[in-house]
Amino acid sequence: MSWLRSNQRSAWIIGLTLIIPALLYLNALLGLLSMRQGYQSEIDALAPRIARLQGLIEHEGQLRESALKVDKRVERLAYPATEDRATVSARLQKNARQIFVEAGLSVSNSQVLPVREKNAFDYIGLKLTVTGDVAALDTAMIAITGYRPLLLVESLDVWPTRGSSRKSTINEQTVSASLQLLSLRAVQ
Repeated sequence: MSWLRSNQRSAWIIGLTLIIPALLYLNALLGLLSMRQGYQSEIDALAPRIARLQGLIEHEGQLRESALKVDKRVERLAYPATEDRATVSARLQKNARQIFVEAGLSVSNSQVLPVREKNAFDYIGLKLTVTGDVAALDTAMIAITGYRPLLLVESLDVWPTRGSSRKSTINEQTVSASLQLLSLRAVQ
């Protein structure tokens, strides 16, 4: 101990020389442990994703089969993407007019509305103005429900029309209707 008292300055230098590498080693060790902790938390965050992907891989056949079923249902309910918008619009207009005429209504106006693009479908609209009796309108609405690809009624305005004074038409109610119809066309 007498050496420490006589050489205090040298003792401090030797002590600091030994402590500094130990502190640097401890700092590096704590840094590495902190990096390991960060990487481990990232690995833990990836584990559920990997499990989901493994589940998808295990059930790939079932998922493909389900996707094909959905595609077939969409094909029945919407026009395919392979068909041109203008062609689909013209065919829709022609078929809708035919449905209403066959039901016994007279079509006074039909207009293809601008195509609206939303998500995976193009919304093809059609506006019709028809005149006839209520029973014929009812028949046409039932025929619309059976039309494929699916034809939806977006809006329907019905109002009575002024009838002639003939006594044979007293029991029949003549109406005019303005309909806005909608059909879907798949984009992909």
